Amino acid sequence: MPFITLNNKARLFYRLEGGNELPVLVLSHSIATDHGMWEPQAQDLLPHFRLLRYDTRGHGASDAPEGEYSVEQLARDVLALADGLNISKFAFCGLSLGGTIGQWLAIHAPERLTKLVVANSSPQFVPRENWEARIHAVKKGGMRAIVDAAMQRLFSPEFLAKKNPYAANIRSVLLGTDAAGYVGCCAALRDVDHTRDLRKINTPTLVIAGANDISTPWVGHGEILAREIAGAQALHLPAAHLSNLERPKSFTAALFAFLLRADSGKTSLEAGFDVRRKMLGDAYVDAATAGTSEFTRDFQALITQYAWGTIWTRPGLDWRTRRLLVLATMAALGRWEEFRLHISTGLMHGLEPCDIKEVLLQTAIYAGVPTANTGFNIAREEVGKQEAMVQAAHLAKSPSNMI
Repeated sequence: MPFITLNNKARLFYRLEGGNELPVLVLSHSIATDHGMWEPQAQDLLPHFRLLRYDTRGHGASDAPEGEYSVEQLARDVLALADGLNISKFAFCGLSLGGTIGQWLAIHAPERLTKLVVANSSPQFVPRENWEARIHAVKKGGMRAIVDAAMQRLFSPEFLAKKNPYAANIRSVLLGTDAAGYVGCCAALRDVDHTRDLRKINTPTLVIAGANDISTPWVGHGEILAREIAGAQALHLPAAHLSNLERPKSFTAALFAFLLRADSGKTSLEAGFDVRRKMLGDAYVDAATAGTSEFTRDFQALITQYAWGTIWTRPGLDWRTRRLLVLATMAALGRWEEFRLHISTGLMHGLEPCDIKEVLLQTAIYAGVPTANTGFNIAREEVGKQEAMVQAAHLAKSPSNMI
């Protein structure tokens, strides 16, 4: 398992995923959760970031030393982790406790941060008496003493009523959190006060607040962050404290809008050619380019720039989802030449026959059985071609059976 041992001999568990060429994004979780809290965001973010998730000291698989922790200590853990992984700069997204860690980093180590997202957090968690009460309850009765009250604060009643699996998972993680680690982090939140230092933050910052968050409501918490951090952007989501779980796609969309560079250094036409080749293959694009005449050149540029370079490059939907949407749309409209093209290239670049079957069953209900019937016939032909090509390639590589 990936651990890093800190200077004080405590170990942190981490997960580092994604291409080495991508910008690093560190995700820091709330108190009484672990790095798995970010699972709804991880798969969408991975094509665009080298993703570093970790279990905060006292949580998950990380060590939970006895005693009180400080936000400074937790933030220095992040710096030590980054140093150990040879990461000099990174964007940082923290929720609740993670958000206070991000504030400390932006105040005291701004040279390490490229951008900062502070979600459902505060510069100061008052009153202190609330944290003292939690510490006392956990010391006396363990995590079970607070689990029900915590769940009511982490999620809205409507979300809990839906019995969402993410809520069930958080409850399980909360109960499994080391009591000493939880108490240590409660002390860190009890004592933190960044109010006077927020104006020192020059890192581009996004503040995310939950409209139904009773733990860190906008008034007195998020509003202070947004007001005091120079140039901070603010976003309100219809969610409670763990807004990334209640509104996962909206949360991820906010990260994309804030973190991704608007200018990749390529024109939309250049980006379009890159995506078009990845989706349709070099052979098809080369043939289409070779067949372009003076009469069709502007039309080819239009398709490449706006379809592939503007729409397909948007991060809100992954490429697999866009492929499936194109298939459903082309079938519904009877654009069978385009449908066949996207079946053929899709099968060569990640789609499986079961994906196509589901699209066509959906099409049968919403666009008619005859339409789906035609689609199934075309798909069967293309699947057969792909299977024949795979079989031929396999036989070509097999040792000769001749005596």
